[in-house]
Amino acid sequence: MSLCLWGGLLAPPATAAQAANAEVGELRLERAEDGLYLGANLQFDLPDLAEDALYKGIPMFFVADAQVLRDRWYWSDRLVAETTRYFRLSYQPLTRRWRLNISAVPFTNSGLGVVLGQNFDSYDEAMASIQRFSRWKIAERDVIEADAVHTVNFRFRLDMSQLPRPFQIGAVGRSGWNLLVSRSQRLGAEPAR
Repeated sequence: MSLCLWGGLLAPPATAAQAANAEVGELRLERAEDGLYLGANLQFDLPDLAEDALYKGIPMFFVADAQVLRDRWYWSDRLVAETTRYFRLSYQPLTRRWRLNISAVPFTNSGLGVVLGQNFDSYDEAMASIQRFSRWKIAERDVIEADAVHTVNFRFRLDMSQLPRPFQIGAVGRSGWNLLVSRSQRLGAEPAR
């Protein structure tokens, strides 16, 4: 089995899932005039411990990463683009409403910054929104060479580093907190015109 390099760590290039029944159901790549877009449908159930914490008002954080690598036969593949999207899902027990914030930068305690915020009436609606990626721009057009083959590595995970400290300590080494879904797909050269 071949391995790909992701942020200095070796990871399997195909689908990897560490939560029960977690997978990328569909991954679509679309070339457009202004860049490369990714669409994906994720299929996973949030780990029970994370779902329980959500219902108690503890927000959960997720991270989606996409890397675009240009294939090279003579050396390791060259990273040409990398982008990240951050998610914060929270539940308000008093109003029984779900809030999803999406940002291009990590969330900080100093404020949410520039984010897209959506409210949902149910947990299922909020999770469906997290699991669906539609036309996410992952690379500018000028970095995608028309006559070269590229590989796109997509990864979605639960971000344990942004949980409150007691949860981080209690979650270390416990499989009930694991959620990682990843997939790689090749983007062929454009046909000659």
